[in-house]
Amino acid sequence: MRVNRILLSSSLVVVALVLQVSVLARLHLPGAVPDVLLLTVLGLALVYGHVGGALVGFGAGLLADLAPPADHAAGRYALVLCVIGYLAGLIKPDNGRLKSATGPMVVVVVAAIGSTLLYAGVGALVGDTAARHVGLGSLLFTAALYDLLLAPFVVPGIMALARRAENDPLAETNSQAKKPSISSGWLSGGTGLRIGSQRGGLGGLKVKAVKARSARAGRIKGVKRL
Repeated sequence: MRVNRILLSSSLVVVALVLQVSVLARLHLPGAVPDVLLLTVLGLALVYGHVGGALVGFGAGLLADLAPPADHAAGRYALVLCVIGYLAGLIKPDNGRLKSATGPMVVVVVAAIGSTLLYAGVGALVGDTAARHVGLGSLLFTAALYDLLLAPFVVPGIMALARRAENDPLAETNSQAKKPSISSGWLSGGTGLRIGSQRGGLGGLKVKAVKARSARAGRIKGVKRL
């Protein structure tokens, strides 16, 4: 990933995690908790693609696994968001721009349901049966509802920031280094000589000088004969 992508993704993930832990988790809404971290990963994956989405999802999930008051095994949510980010990146729109709101809303609903099911499935493998006591059906419904209501305020802004940050100064520096310098272009345009093929240019000048001398010699001989 580019440097500006890493910086932007890290900043957005940290802000989303702080907002989710300190605000949304304390609302005590029925069922699931609105997952602004999931929406952040979706917004970045829809711009960066499947590889970038998987990396951002893994980093965001791992940070959520380690941040208090996490009460589950580390790496569990990292796996969930890594898979979600990868799958969301596969349907990245052209140039990272959305043509309609229907597709992203469907993606949000599918991601909310899929992440809840995957999280519960991984929990069942490690012996965590909390989803059974709460009710998996209510968790799926509330997770999809909360994320769908929150998505219009999060996903478009995340995608706009990601598109704006695509101008990487390091990448521009590398691309400019590959281009010919202004001085070499000016020299080649003004003199007709190509920088990098100076041997050929000097050889041409020598040939022209020899021809000029021979022409002068011929003229002098012609004058003497007269």
